[in-house]
Amino acid sequence: MMTHQKPLIAVIAGEHSGDLLGAGMLGELRARFPQAEFIGVGGPLMQAQGLTSLVPMEDLAVMGIAEVFGSLFKLLGHRRKLVNTFLQRRPDVFIGIDAPDFNLPIAKRLKAAGIPTVHYVSPSVWAWRQGRIHGIKQSVDHVLCLLPFEKEFYDQHQLAATFVGHPLADSIPMHWAKSSAREQLGLDAEATWVGVLPGSRKGEIARMAPLFLAVAERLLQQNPQLKFVTPMISESRATQFRVLQQQLAPQLPLTIIDGHSRETMAACDALMLTSGTVTLEAMLIKRPMVVAYKFNWLSFHMIKRLFKAPFFSLPNLLAGEALVPEFAQNEATVDSLVTAMQAQLGPQAEQTVQRFTQLHEQIQRNADVLSADVVQSFISA
Repeated sequence: MMTHQKPLIAVIAGEHSGDLLGAGMLGELRARFPQAEFIGVGGPLMQAQGLTSLVPMEDLAVMGIAEVFGSLFKLLGHRRKLVNTFLQRRPDVFIGIDAPDFNLPIAKRLKAAGIPTVHYVSPSVWAWRQGRIHGIKQSVDHVLCLLPFEKEFYDQHQLAATFVGHPLADSIPMHWAKSSAREQLGLDAEATWVGVLPGSRKGEIARMAPLFLAVAERLLQQNPQLKFVTPMISESRATQFRVLQQQLAPQLPLTIIDGHSRETMAACDALMLTSGTVTLEAMLIKRPMVVAYKFNWLSFHMIKRLFKAPFFSLPNLLAGEALVPEFAQNEATVDSLVTAMQAQLGPQAEQTVQRFTQLHEQIQRNADVLSADVVQSFISA
């Protein structure tokens, strides 16, 4: 039986993807507890579900060491304000969504004060810096995991965790026809399209675009019928990529699309991707792919020593095998990517696509409902 008809729920999301996750969960909680009050930090989607955001979410969306140092006093001030508010008002439960560097220290303070704490989106502790598990256990009562192998890691370390599935698997359809995506984007319906996705950040594009453009040129020499398409997250990134293309591959038949990255991937016959969440989207859209990544020299040598996972691309981590070709650092050469892309454009890639469907079914769990179930269990306790 419910002990609270008007629960107070504290929740912090640090950027857009967290706002999306949080909005789905809050919507489900609001249906169960119409009188609930939500306080913390969130963007427009969570605020639309009734969240009172105590500080602007944009202030928390800081990437990179230099940027964090530049915003350090503001971030610490926000954290102090949030902790003081939560300790004073004593919510029934606190949920930190991703942003572990900001959220886990808050959770630690609240847990020590007897307030239940949940963390939504596991830090990649299973992959590197595994010693962080001890700090997570001190901070968090329950972890909501997007991927099944994450729960297995927490089970081994005796920390309560629930595999809720990935919201992308709930929102991306099981079948997405190339023809409808091409019609939507105005792309030639009969051409063979290769998607070129060098990343969404300035540094990634600077490192990856020259390699991908060189691979595209070589593929075009071998098959003059190919066409290439690139979705770009913003006008500034599109300009950056266009300049590189004009310098390095001016004759390449390349279409740059503003946004619409999922529709662009759905329109393609095969994809060349920079590693990241986009590889999971590509898997769910069921398109053959080759994944590559290059770090700057110092980052690579630091990560190489600390990284424990057998693969770095999400489809391979999910499958537990080398399902898609992945190339990091010195292995990411024009020759290796051209060979791998030729295979992805061939009929043998169809088996991989069938495996993608199985993996989609595995992580399609209705994350909004399962995450709300866990939060409700703390409210009801």
